[in-house]
Amino acid sequence: MSTFVQLLINAVQIGAIYVLFSLGLTLIFGVMRIINFAHGEFFSLTALLISVQVGWLTSQVGLPPWADYLLAFAVALVVLLIISVLVFRFGFAHYLGDMTSGFILSLGLVLIMQGGMLELFGGYPRSVPALVEGSITVLGGAISLQKLLICALALAATGAILFMVMRTPLGVSLRAVAEDQEAAMLQGIRYRRIALYGFLIGSALAALAGGLIAPLAVILPSMGGEFLIKAFMIVIIGGLGSIPGAILASFLLAAIESFGSFYVDLPTATIGMFVLVAVVLVLRPQGLLGRVVR
Repeated sequence: MSTFVQLLINAVQIGAIYVLFSLGLTLIFGVMRIINFAHGEFFSLTALLISVQVGWLTSQVGLPPWADYLLAFAVALVVLLIISVLVFRFGFAHYLGDMTSGFILSLGLVLIMQGGMLELFGGYPRSVPALVEGSITVLGGAISLQKLLICALALAATGAILFMVMRTPLGVSLRAVAEDQEAAMLQGIRYRRIALYGFLIGSALAALAGGLIAPLAVILPSMGGEFLIKAFMIVIIGGLGSIPGAILASFLLAAIESFGSFYVDLPTATIGMFVLVAVVLVLRPQGLLGRVVR
């Protein structure tokens, strides 16, 4: 029972991070009709910026670890949003709805950001000190407070972004543009402005996912690539552009990863994920909760 609880909590925690990452990718595609391959680099850059700043703040300022982390995350988020505005203004804004040009541009952005991160941060692993120490027992399973805290933050962020998308005027505009761009423009929605907001929110979600995974993982400039592959699997399983589908598929893949890596091994669990993707593509090409575009 305790092992099952630990694996279940691990699945929820990993799934919540996957939700944030894949929601950003899905949102950007839904609004801009562009697959942003640089999404993983935004994720990696945030984690790297936090690790560097936390190390400096710890040695120079002496604040509590959680305060160092929050300050570093705020600075990293601002940097990411500035970069996102520049990328949109001088790049993606010229190719909205053009998947081929957007594809080429995002690949170029990946190469530039990868080279820049290696030059600035080096290629060696980094880490962020634990934010809180200790653990608690839940139904017989010992869970670290740090994992529980990050899991709660990720779930709260997921709930907040869902509320924004489903209940606010901005969310209605984002969904309207994703459903039918021309019809949305006929209703007075300013497409380019909504596309900018969608891109910034998507980038902020990548930054948030990178910030939350930073205290739990080994940080490398290339770490975003693995998450990007899983995000594509999530998008395929859930349905391209489907927010409920992305959430469902995120927790489904996280459960396969958590339980599969414990009861079998991680490579087999990864193969299981790809098998699931193949089955969905054969039986339901539009994804579990996606819709057929005619």
